[in-house]
Formats: sequence, structure tokens, C-alpha cells
Amino acid sequence: MELREVLAKSAPPEKLTSHLAATLAGAIALRRRVGRVALLEQVTEGLFWPAVCLAGLCHDAGKIPDGFQAMLKGATGAWGERHEVVSLGFLPGLIGDERLLRWVSAGVATHHRSLEGGRGPLASAYGDVREEEWRERLQPIPDGVAVQLAGWLAATAVSAGLPALPSPQAEPDVVGEARRMFERLLDVWELPAHPDEGLTAVLLQGAVTLADHVSSAHGVLHTRQPFGAGFRPLLEKAFADKGRSLRPHQVKAAAVDGHLLLRAPTGSGKTEAGLLWAAAQTIAITGRTGGVPRVFFTLPYLASINAMAGRLGDLLGDDTLVGVMHSRAASYHLATAICPEDHDEEHTEAAKKAVSRAAATRLFRETVRVGTPYQILRGVLAGPAHSGTLIDAANSVFVLDELHAYDPRRLGYILATAQLWERLGGRVAVLSATLPDALARLFRRALDQDVHLVDAPVVGVPLRHRLALRERHLTDPDSVEEIKGRLANGKSVLVVANNVADAQHLFAGLAPEVGDAAAFLLHSRFRRMDRSALEKAIGDRFGAGRPRRPGLVVATQVVEVSLDVDFDCLFTSAAPLEALLQRFGRVNRVAARPAADVVVHPAAFAPRRKGGEEFADGVYPRSPVETGWNILTRHDGDKVDEAHARLWLDEVYGTAWGQAWHDDVLKFQTEFTDAFLGFAHPFVSRDELSERFDELFDGTEAVLAQDRDAYEADLNQVNGDRAAGRLLAERYLIPMPYWAAPLTSWEKKLGLRVVDAEYDDRLGLGEIRGPVTQVYQAGEVL
Repeated sequence: MELREVLAKSAPPEKLTSHLAATLAGAIALRRRVGRVALLEQVTEGLFWPAVCLAGLCHDAGKIPDGFQAMLKGATGAWGERHEVVSLGFLPGLIGDERLLRWVSAGVATHHRSLEGGRGPLASAYGDVREEEWRERLQPIPDGVAVQLAGWLAATAVSAGLPALPSPQAEPDVVGEARRMFERLLDVWELPAHPDEGLTAVLLQGAVTLADHVSSAHGVLHTRQPFGAGFRPLLEKAFADKGRSLRPHQVKAAAVDGHLLLRAPTGSGKTEAGLLWAAAQTIAITGRTGGVPRVFFTLPYLASINAMAGRLGDLLGDDTLVGVMHSRAASYHLATAICPEDHDEEHTEAAKKAVSRAAATRLFRETVRVGTPYQILRGVLAGPAHSGTLIDAANSVFVLDELHAYDPRRLGYILATAQLWERLGGRVAVLSATLPDALARLFRRALDQDVHLVDAPVVGVPLRHRLALRERHLTDPDSVEEIKGRLANGKSVLVVANNVADAQHLFAGLAPEVGDAAAFLLHSRFRRMDRSALEKAIGDRFGAGRPRRPGLVVATQVVEVSLDVDFDCLFTSAAPLEALLQRFGRVNRVAARPAADVVVHPAAFAPRRKGGEEFADGVYPRSPVETGWNILTRHDGDKVDEAHARLWLDEVYGTAWGQAWHDDVLKFQTEFTDAFLGFAHPFVSRDELSERFDELFDGTEAVLAQDRDAYEADLNQVNGDRAAGRLLAERYLIPMPYWAAPLTSWEKKLGLRVVDAEYDDRLGLGEIRGPVTQVYQAGEVL
């Protein structure tokens, strides 16, 4: 056999040398984009990127045995051995520097499997195996192929400017050398690594894996950052065309060199200020590292992510420059690609394109990405599946918009990860209309470099809201009658309940006042297709800047930052002050009218479980809600001043609850650091942490029993493209909290959960009928 006949893949057939060359090219492109990372260069003595490139070049060299080639050509079944172990055998003859050899061997061996733990660990498969058995399992290798490949690897490395030994003249003992290299690898990584060394190892693994995936998908990494030197002139021109200019806080944000805390009210151009800061940081990081920094813009809710992705695409004039980073990214791309009048054939073609676009983002193609903070946090799970996220985060810019400070667990985890981003050369900004001083102090404590605070001026800013408090619950009949009166006067009214059950109850009582065309209910327990239709309809009727129209929206917390809407008045249940101020921001959004009424009703406090802590309407801890209510009572009837609202927040966080919150944040920051950010054993599987992570951040999804057959029909609608079919079928899925999984049944054939429940396309999920091992209470989750 000749080297040119050896394959790397079978569907479609791809020559081994072609794939190795493409992976090397991917590694070089990744090096060009990430640039120099000071920590990694220090740990490896400047060898990090040469090690990545050489590992990419050699990672699949071990596919030359007869058994692997026969499998690819369909002559036999699965080979049953690991090609990456065989690949190690080419390294001693190619690399003379022992330091470099150590890192390259780690990248080659671990680009698919962990050394220990997880699925098919390499150590248990090959660690205590005699040399004779190694040869029996991994040979024969076709005569002459090993020396041809060794020569090709050496020549290719040299032509790429990588350090390599001369081409061998004799056939190398690939399997024998592989065994010796594998034993050395186990010895090197058996003991706990220094934190910096362990992190470097994980990033090396991520870089090799990512280069391999880009090569296999024939993808291309973007090498231009649109939020760079050209962005400020672009924004200034866009403003000038509308008769506007940059505001003082936007100019100050653009001048910051380092981390940023930006406090600016809704409607003040907070997003543009954050983007101007991001553009300044990309310029600085490029100058320091030679790379192309990525910009991550994170938001807490799915709808707000989708809206921001569209907004950034419009601002840049090209939506292909912006990637969407969330679990439903393909659904987002599908929704933007199809029209209601499209035929089935057009839907299936759009689904194929949407799957392809989402897959490209998963390969980290775009240099601008919009998502939740938790999608980026998944990188800490490391291993071949997640370590690419970490290398992509190196030398990057992170804009965290509207963090919810009152959740100490998630805030602690984000602080811990922000420390990691800083270690890897990153810059972090927090943008908020409601940034309490306590949160600012925590970020300053977490980050080593300077953290600059920019406050948007509030003096002279029109007062948008007039506060009114009631002594009765939002669902009280008298409360409902008051809301009906506003609707009868032709107002656009937003009603925000703290839980789904209350929202459904209020909607049932209020919707008849305005009719189906003008009444909408929005919460998190709708099928995807119904949720998308609702959000579009609400935006069309109540979107900011649109002509004013009467009507009603009843919603839960999802409305706080999810939709760019503008109402005449608000009725809301009491909640933490941050949440209330966000809800206020959906009313009289740009102060185009006199101060509008924001009416706050007291929450009902009760434990979720017998004898447990009390929660406001089953959702928020009692203490911050109660403290916030007491503050609001002092201002009943007043116009809400943004400057005063900041002082209210500081008062809440200055209480005993605030001190307990502070201590909890630090506890969870330490907990996350210890559990996820140690990397003492970088090549040991962390699969056991994956489920724990999902419990913290992700929910689950289910399809209604009555939609089960329709889901399966969509699943099989696109011939030969299971992913596109699944995307079409996902319109039937309903989000559910992770703990609610026992309320569903698992259908193995479809690979998803099925829930037997009442459902209405205007009301959402109703009573769940089983299988019930615990009771679902709609008030317990957002």
C-alpha cells in the first residue's frame, strides 16, 4: 500500500495526509486568532503553539494500521482499538526537544478520550498491557507506509516553520515507540499538576481538538473582529444620521483600558457604551498578543439573546458576523430564515441551513458571540468535548449585561470564571441599570487588574415612572378591577406576576376585557413555536418606537430584559428591587411621555416545602423582597429618580441579609473554583461534574403526549438529515426545570421526555397528569 491510498475518514473518503494537513492549517489559524497567551507561554517556555501545531499535524497518524483502514473501507466491523495511541509512535522520530515532546504527546493522546475515567479511558485499555499484546492488537501496519508517513510529517512540519528532526531513512517501530511514549505520558500526569500547568494542559487539549473539528467540518475561523478600530466611526455615523452624538458615559466607556463596571439607566445607550468599550479592548489586546480577540455579549434570557443578535447584526450590516451561543441556536436561525407562508420543502431547506449555521458557531467560527454566561462557563467541564471553549475564551472580551446580583450561587460562579478569563488575558465588563455598590466591590475583589466604574449622569434625566403601592395581592379581585379600568381607558398595560400560576390566573380574568387580538400571556412554559409567535406578536404591537396601541400583556420574569417593549403603565408583584427596576423599564421606555404609573402589589410569602424558608410567591427569598418593599413604602406616590433607586439598592445590600448574601457569593465562588477550576488532573474525565453543572444552570425539555406523533413525523421529514429533522421537531418542545424530570416519561426511541399534561397555546402548560413522583408547583420556577 502507498501512503496516498491511506484514508482518514470514509464518509466522504478523505486521504490521511489531506486531513492532517488541514488540521495543521486549523491549528495555525487558531494560533493566529488567539495570539500569545502570557500564562501559556510562561508555563511551556514558549512552546505552547508549536506543540499545538505539531499535535494537530500528528494527531491521526495512528490510523495507518490494517485494522483501521479495513474498517474505513467497509471490509470489517469496528476496529476496537484507539488510533491516537498509535499516533504517539511517530513523535520520538519527529521531535528532538524533550520539553516539546511532552506537550505534543499529551495533545495527541487526549484529543478524543481521557487518560482516566469517563467513556473508554486510555489508561485502563493500554496502561498495564505487555508489549506483545500491544503488537498483537495494533499491528500489522502496511509495509513502507510508516516510513513514508514519517517523512511526510517531517517535511510538512519544516515547511510550516515548526521544529522537526530529519526524515527517517528506515521503517520506524511505530507500535513499540507508541507503547514507550504512552508509559511516559502516564508517568508525567499521574501526580497532581500545578494549577497553571494543569490549566495549560487543558487548553492544549482544547486547541488540538478544536483544530481537528474545524478540519473535519471543513470550516473556517473568522479572523476579523468587527468591534475593533472601525466600530466607533461606524457608530458615530449611525448616530449622526439620526441627529444624535455619543453621550458622555459612552465616551468615557470607550476611553477605559481595563475592566469596566457601567451603571446606566434603560434607554441611555448602555449597550452602545458596552460595545465601544469592547472595541477599545480588542484594539489593546491585539496590540499585546497579535491575535484577534473574540467578543462575548451575554444576557440572562433566551429572547433577549435572540433580539441582541439581530440588533448587532443590523448594526454591523451583516448578521453572519454574529454567532448565537445558546442551546436553541439552530431554532433561532430557523426562525429567522422562514416565513409563515413557506411550503414544507422551504422549511426543510431552511432547517438544513440553520443546522449548518449553528454547527459553525459551535466550531467557534464567529469572532462575535451572543449567549448566556453559562454557555461559556461550560468550558470548565474540560475534556475533549468542552476544552475548546476555554482556548476560545483566551485573550477575549466579555460584556456581561444585566447580571442578577440577588442570586448568590450563579453570581459566585460567574466571579470565579471571570478570574479565569482574566488569567487568560481577557477583559470583563458588567453593564447594568441597577448595579449596587456591593456587586461592584465583589468584582473589584475578584479581579487583579484595574476595574473602572463609569456612571451615566442622571441629573436632568426625565423621570419616567411614578410609584404607587397597593396593600392587596396582584391576584386580588380589587386589583383585577383596577387593571380592568386602565384597559377600559385604552391604555397599554403590562402585568408582571412572579410565577406562572398567578400569570395564568390573571390572564384568564383580564383578557376578555380587550379581546384575543390585543391580549397576550408570556412565560417560560410554552412550546417553542408558541413562544416565538407570542414574542413576535407582542413586539409588533407594543415594541418601543412603534405607534401606541392599547392592549394587555401578562408575563412573568421573562419580560424583564427579554423584549424591547414600551407600555403606558405597569402592575407588578413585589420582587427584589433589581427585578422591579427592570420591570419599570418596560414602561415609558425613553421618557417620551410624562411619568407613567408603576403599581407594586405585595407578594404572598410561604414556604416551598413544609417547614422550609419562606419565598415571595414561591420564587424569591423573603428578606430582600420585604426589605425592598419597606423602602418603596417611603416613596409611595413619588416619581422614581434613577439616582435614588441606586441608593435603595445599596440599602438592601447593607442589611443583615446583604451581609449573608455577600458571604454566600464568596462561598459559591470558592466552591466553583475548587470543584471546576483546579485542573490538578487535566486528563482525567470530569463527566461526573457535567450532570452537576446541568442541574445548576440548565433545565430539561419535554414534548406533550398529544404532540408525540407530530414530533416523530417532523423528526423523519428531512431525508438523510436527522439533525435538520430534529430541528423542525423541536418546535413542539416545552422547557421544564431540571428537577421536574420525574414528572415526565423517557421515550428511548425519540430520545426525549414526554409529559402528559393540559396545554393551551394561549395559556401554556397546565396541570401535569403524571407519572408523578413529586408535585409540580408552577410558582417554584421562573
